[in-house]
Amino acid sequence: MKVVHLVSCRGWSSDVYWAAQICREMTRTGHEATLICPVGSETRVMARARAEGVPRIETMTLRTGLRPVADSRDLRALGRRMAGVDIVHVHRSKEHWLAALANRLSSNPRPLIRTRHIVQAVRPHALNRWLYSRATDLVVTVSEAIRRQCVGAGLAPPSRVVTLPGGADGERFRPTEAGARRGELGVPDGVPVVGLLSGFRVMKGHATVVDAAERLARSSGRPFHLLFVGRGPFEAAIRERVSRAGLTDRVSFLGFVDDPARVMGSLDIALYPPLESDGMSRALFEYLASGRAVIASRVGAAAEVLSDGKTALLVPGGDAPELARALERLLDDPPLRRALGQNAAALTHERFTGARVAERLIELYQRLTTRA
Repeated sequence: MKVVHLVSCRGWSSDVYWAAQICREMTRTGHEATLICPVGSETRVMARARAEGVPRIETMTLRTGLRPVADSRDLRALGRRMAGVDIVHVHRSKEHWLAALANRLSSNPRPLIRTRHIVQAVRPHALNRWLYSRATDLVVTVSEAIRRQCVGAGLAPPSRVVTLPGGADGERFRPTEAGARRGELGVPDGVPVVGLLSGFRVMKGHATVVDAAERLARSSGRPFHLLFVGRGPFEAAIRERVSRAGLTDRVSFLGFVDDPARVMGSLDIALYPPLESDGMSRALFEYLASGRAVIASRVGAAAEVLSDGKTALLVPGGDAPELARALERLLDDPPLRRALGQNAAALTHERFTGARVAERLIELYQRLTTRA
């Protein structure tokens, strides 16, 4: 089977990560999967996709917004490219429209699939209804909440919208002994490491984590060390908040890291505290695949795939007191941490790695090509 994935992202994102995982896993199973990226994205997108194991990468202009000259060039190039493939899979609006129009102009259209990675609802006006219901053969969503949005808005019938959560790299993120690499971070033995790997944005819940850590530090003598990994516009505000809370000695900011799996190996407890669903929830599935004990907000994919007390502890998003109580519970109970991590890893490697998602997606591709 020959498939092209088009991603118009000019920076590394969950969209590209998901598409890269699928392309790599399809290639490993003998299919030909090509990732098509924007011209000029070599450093920020294509190099990282190659590092993820994607062997076939091509480029198109894929400029954002309405660009008549560039769009016409891409439309012609895509029409030629589609003639040699079985499936076209798109990930954002730009390439979705290009592929739909290329199919419209073709005497031999190809099955078109769109993955929705984000929770922002699609406006159900006439053009979008045509795009999703008539021009698209299948919509894949990374959470059931996004699927409900698409169906509820009348964008596509329920039979043509499927949910495929997960997509973590199951080879890179594997269970390790909790806290095994704490020495690399300068954290003393016996001090549990709690970590949050996420860009610094308001909805990601960093402020809630700081508030919970402050409550925990004031109410008990339990040792813990908190790691923030990532960059973003909200970082300065969180650093100031940590200082005001008197937590400077308990908190480290690691910035961007090239190997998040290595950092996850140092964690006793992993946090996924967004205030609302953030779509794919990539870090969550990487935590789970790594066998970490996770405390997660009861939103999005976390609420859909995790069982409270069995594969994670679930708390309301934005609720610092509940997060502090969950942290206290896990800090006091190493056997529970181990059990949560083991259960989470078993669940994820059975159902939610990139390889498992690719298997299910290939089955859907085959149904579409057979029907075509």
